[in-house]
Amino acid sequence: MIIDLSVPIVTGMPVYPGDPKVEIGPALTVAAEGVNVLGLHLGSQSGTHVDAPFHVDDALPTLDDLPLDRFLGPASIADARGLPPRSPVPIEVVARALRPGTILLIATGWASRWGSEDYHAHPYLTEETAELIIRSGVRTVGIDALSVDPTPAEDFPAHRVLCGAHAVIAENLRHLDRLVDHQVAGHEIEVSLLPLRLPGADGAPVRAVARVGPHHDRTNPPV
Repeated sequence: MIIDLSVPIVTGMPVYPGDPKVEIGPALTVAAEGVNVLGLHLGSQSGTHVDAPFHVDDALPTLDDLPLDRFLGPASIADARGLPPRSPVPIEVVARALRPGTILLIATGWASRWGSEDYHAHPYLTEETAELIIRSGVRTVGIDALSVDPTPAEDFPAHRVLCGAHAVIAENLRHLDRLVDHQVAGHEIEVSLLPLRLPGADGAPVRAVARVGPHHDRTNPPV
């Protein structure tokens, strides 16, 4: 089973405060030029996207400096649903989901508020929680919210900790609640967050997807 974890990219879609507005429309048409081609105007952080460390520090790696295995692999989901607006994700909720070598996805349930002002009041990671994630060996973190830090923010402690360790951050994911259910059922979950290939970039939109399969009992392999 493939589950789409991405929001659609459309004109006027929500963006982080101050980011370029998204505008999409016909550049060429079959009627006039014989082919349909869309013109795209958007920022690197539009929609479902990944942040490279360069996003917060000129001295850190850009998107194309990172190994591709940062963007796909087995996933572990932290169920942080039901939190009040603008509240930190409890560190113990994240700690239970940390698995070295996996992609950590944090399900806040805030994707259901996409397109409303309430979307800005999402839960967030504290600096302490970000430090725990890095100590665990995890180097890819995704969240179904506008940012891993509060919005708006004067400082970005979670970004600084994660990016400082050359981690990848994915934001504006959706359908993580479905992945929580599959994880509880013992199903294997693999995630792809592969971005557009933009040299020297701070980040890029992604078509994030999860592949969910039946649980495999490795203690009794088939013969």
